[in-house]
Amino acid sequence: MHQLTLAEIARGLADKKFSSEELTKVLLARITQLDPQLNSFISLTEELALEQAKAADVRRANGESGALLGAPIAHKDLFCTQGIRTSCGSKMLDNFKAPYDATVVSKLAAAGTVTLGKTNMDEFAMGSANESSWYGAVKNPWNLEHVPGGSSGGSAAAVAARLLPAATATDTGGSIRQPAAFTNLTGLKPTYGRVSRWGMIAYASSLDQGGPLARTAEDCAILLQGMAGFDPNDSTSIDEPVPDYAAGLNGSLQGLRIGVPKEYFGAGLDPRIADLIQNSIKELQKLGAVIKEISLPNMQHAIPAYYVIAPAEASSNLSRFDGVRFGHRCEDPKNLEDLYKRSRGEGFGAEVQRRIMVGAYALSAGYYDAYYLKAQKIRRLVKNDFMTAFNEVDIILGPTTPNPAWKLGAKNSDPVAAYLEDVYTITANLAGLPGLSMPAGFVDGLPVGVQLLAPYFQEGRLLNVAHQYQLNTDWHTRTPTGF
Repeated sequence: MHQLTLAEIARGLADKKFSSEELTKVLLARITQLDPQLNSFISLTEELALEQAKAADVRRANGESGALLGAPIAHKDLFCTQGIRTSCGSKMLDNFKAPYDATVVSKLAAAGTVTLGKTNMDEFAMGSANESSWYGAVKNPWNLEHVPGGSSGGSAAAVAARLLPAATATDTGGSIRQPAAFTNLTGLKPTYGRVSRWGMIAYASSLDQGGPLARTAEDCAILLQGMAGFDPNDSTSIDEPVPDYAAGLNGSLQGLRIGVPKEYFGAGLDPRIADLIQNSIKELQKLGAVIKEISLPNMQHAIPAYYVIAPAEASSNLSRFDGVRFGHRCEDPKNLEDLYKRSRGEGFGAEVQRRIMVGAYALSAGYYDAYYLKAQKIRRLVKNDFMTAFNEVDIILGPTTPNPAWKLGAKNSDPVAAYLEDVYTITANLAGLPGLSMPAGFVDGLPVGVQLLAPYFQEGRLLNVAHQYQLNTDWHTRTPTGF
């Protein structure tokens, strides 16, 4: 049962081949047995899962249907879940039980999903390796000595190891797409505003976006269908109709114009990954796509701009964690200043502290214009590059990451080296565009992803292209040894 995709589970439940309760028990036992190798979960919610599974079975018995009714999933541990620990991978929130459900959680629960637990993540979503979690690093099921990518590495590792069919995740600078590439999954970052951020604990509010991680584009379409939609509680949510993503999967790619930016194939890209991307291009050409070289001239400025804007927003968002209202509080503070300093010093890890300090500096008097304002101007130039490109092409294709997953600890002493791994993913967040990573092959036994980008609210087109590609390739069907 654990090998079934979300779509196969929906068909099996509809045909009464098994019940949601039976499936849930199988997966919970599997998580208990195998997750100690991976550390992909922070919290397991067995009681809630079995309760939701039984309720889903009753709903089906009463004539209800739906692709997500009775489907087991997990939530990245920054989506608030009522009465359940929501830690953000941080000591700061280790004792925090959310008093309400995030919109994504409540929408998926209403659709009938079964929540198996909360997945591990880089602390406050800050990282590209899932090594900054207070609960320990997550291991990549393809090679337990390597990282699974971050910050949604727990969700990615759990799905890749067949502990569950799909999971929610978030993407601030590539945190869905990069782990998807590193673990042989399909991951989709929707258009900014497509999925509600209400109840999703913020890292960088103008960049964060929730989305699905699953094995196939079809499964991502099913999960996104349950997540997407306007939310009046979220001031950045956009009131745009949600199409039927599954219905659009089978459209022809004949005449589809695919742009390949020349800047993507520079010195920083592993030549073996470049070869796999070229193979993906040839597959899409066989399906009728037309390839055109394009240029994104301001891409080189994206990483420095991102690493000013994101820490600036983080320093503002994380100021609420002060040891007063909720979260970690130091023992026996001498005064208010001591309470703030020690609570934050003890509660936040090194990477979070680093980004808070960078952000506070960039926003400080005398430096705001030189750093933050200039970074926002670069952000606009990056967006303009995409708008120009999309006048000529329908989607943009390239590598998701410049290298395959690195060994655990390999980049811990050099944060900038880890930041540079986000070079292809960050631009979509700066511009607010939808992006998808899908499996494209292996280098040294480790998975590699190809990234697709599209104009605003064209998630359906990305899913269509990925689905057609997956009907004609088998990379996404490969399973890590031992799982």
